[in-house]
Amino acid sequence: MERCPFHPEGGCGLARHGTYARVSPPGCLIARWWCPTARTSISLLPDFMCSRLTGTLAEVEAVVAAADAAPTREVASEVLRPDVELPGALRWLRRRTRLVHAGLAAAIGLLPGLLARCEPTITSVRSALGAEVALVRLRAELVPHLAALPPPLGFGPRPAQRRSSLTALQQESGTDPPSGTR
Repeated sequence: MERCPFHPEGGCGLARHGTYARVSPPGCLIARWWCPTARTSISLLPDFMCSRLTGTLAEVEAVVAAADAAPTREVASEVLRPDVELPGALRWLRRRTRLVHAGLAAAIGLLPGLLARCEPTITSVRSALGAEVALVRLRAELVPHLAALPPPLGFGPRPAQRRSSLTALQQESGTDPPSGTR
């Protein structure tokens, strides 16, 4: 690594900190550095690898494309993860689709000329880019913004999960209104 991302001017004592193995693909080693001033380690993830998810960008993209094409999430999860019970497979699938769609929506906003009139779907972005693997191509196009983009495309934080209020569907207490007032 040429310079510390936290201290580009140098002088922080950036040092190599070894490697670690990724689960998938087997045998893939990721180089690490240590910044003693920031008290954090920095991993150099290859362009084709997902951040914060197991596997490659192409694998995650294929999963999301299959989920988007399936009639329901349940059908997609049964096909994609037959070895896992339905609730776990749905969580696994939902995590990937939510993250990828959030990354695609951000990319469309950041690249309006390249992704004009695109929907935040794999099929739409692949078509606009003319690429078989859209996420790898987008990572190359969005280099200045990767620190802020959500994983697996970027290296920023996961998008905040929106939780509906428990009272959102609760009826008001009291008697029913007179008929004909609704």
